[in-house]
Amino acid sequence: MTSKREQALTGLFLCLQNGDLSDAELQRNEPFPTKIPASGLLILRDGDAGEPEITLSPTRYHYAHVAELEVLVQKPKPDERDAALDELLVALGNTLGADATLSGAVDYMSIGSPEFLTETVDGAPAIKAAVVPITLEYTTFNPLQ
Repeated sequence: MTSKREQALTGLFLCLQNGDLSDAELQRNEPFPTKIPASGLLILRDGDAGEPEITLSPTRYHYAHVAELEVLVQKPKPDERDAALDELLVALGNTLGADATLSGAVDYMSIGSPEFLTETVDGAPAIKAAVVPITLEYTTFNPLQ
């Protein structure tokens, strides 16, 4: 039996996989690469489930699990990087906005504001990235399930 935490993360991954994200490559918990595919790269990080709110009778654990999605592009010119990243973020917003319950995997999913980064790479174009926090709200009867 899969834990509710893993169901939530898998639901998010499947939503991203089935979305229209301009053929960007999608990975989960992979190391940060030095070369990004031309269409972009999205890396889902499991993030932090945090401390749950607990209700009694019966005992239930209510989580607001914050996963992180790294959205990365690598283009030779700054304006090309900016445009490519913006295009991916708009597509991401459309994909995630279509189903706030991730087909029933969570009670509710919300998207936070992105944090932008630029990483220089010796002998290659710079990488521009956005880290997008995604909050997955779900309830379970056991914090390990």
